Amino acid sequence: MRVALIAPPFISVPPKRYGGTELFVGCLAEGLKQRGVDVVVYATGDSTVDAEVRYLYPQSEWPLQGEIFSNLKDVNHTFWAVSDAMRDCDVIHLNNAPGLAASRFVNAPIVYTVHHPHQAILSDFYTAYPEINYVTISDSQKSFEAMPKMTTIHHGISIDDYPFRDKKQPYLSFIGRLAPVKGPHIAIEIAKKSGIPLKIAGEIQPLFKEYFETQVEPHIDGKLIEYIGEADKQIKDDLLSNSMALLFPIEWNEPFGLVMIEAMACGTPVIAFPGGSVAEVVSDGISGYVCASPDEMVERIKNLSIPNAIVRQYAKQYFSVERMAKKYLSLYESLRDDVDVVLPEAAAISLAADPGTAA
Repeated sequence: MRVALIAPPFISVPPKRYGGTELFVGCLAEGLKQRGVDVVVYATGDSTVDAEVRYLYPQSEWPLQGEIFSNLKDVNHTFWAVSDAMRDCDVIHLNNAPGLAASRFVNAPIVYTVHHPHQAILSDFYTAYPEINYVTISDSQKSFEAMPKMTTIHHGISIDDYPFRDKKQPYLSFIGRLAPVKGPHIAIEIAKKSGIPLKIAGEIQPLFKEYFETQVEPHIDGKLIEYIGEADKQIKDDLLSNSMALLFPIEWNEPFGLVMIEAMACGTPVIAFPGGSVAEVVSDGISGYVCASPDEMVERIKNLSIPNAIVRQYAKQYFSVERMAKKYLSLYESLRDDVDVVLPEAAAISLAADPGTAA
């Protein structure tokens, strides 16, 4: 079986820093390859995923400089990728919305993973394509949507790629976009109430610059509250594996939250507010605690007693790349077996004269 994984054209696969969708695509590509699937990844030319990479744009571009023109790049990349993939792929797996419009010209089965929280404008768009096989990344996310064909498959990561340290250092961690819905201001409150140092890592997006300057930055003293910038893989691994707990005080319906399973892979429990996928990802009392208030978080932190090895084992059992790839492959095979693919004449048309290829 040959599967096309189409990522957005803005961040490399896997990402060097920020990029949840791109981390997912990289993990899935490698997991499918381990199961004998022929995988081609459509991404940026600087992607380093261990699979065939095809691209229009050689370099990542993040953060985006101009939304209108950047979206046109997304459309150009995705329509070209679909046109190219439908020549010889059994299944086309999309991870960005523009590709759905191209599905009208494709007879091969199409899978679309929904990576975002519920947005009415996108949900309305999805209803125009009822034949698409949508994958939601949590049952919570699925509950907000109404597409006729939906399957929930939780994310998975390569657990062995994350360092495990049984002996933790006395600090809390927060990793994520520094935006109000992610709750870094609440993480700061918890650190102050508990008296335990907090290390914050994350991207300051232009939209939330004022929030960072007023709600986060004034509390950074380099001692109790430390901001270490946007974390690459090495910094993230060190931060999570040494931390006594990851704080996840979200104030929205989180579609999944990859950083939670990254922390658990390091043997680090997650202390989270309920919201979206949290109850599906965190097993209360086994891999962390789901708390109703900052005060309850403080109490849990002061009385942490979950064995770190149990946390890692939980991640390995439920959120491994092997488990995720097996479920996606099962979906692909069921779709391939249900259709007799006849490529349309449009397959002879390419939207790019000289696409790039990387091994």
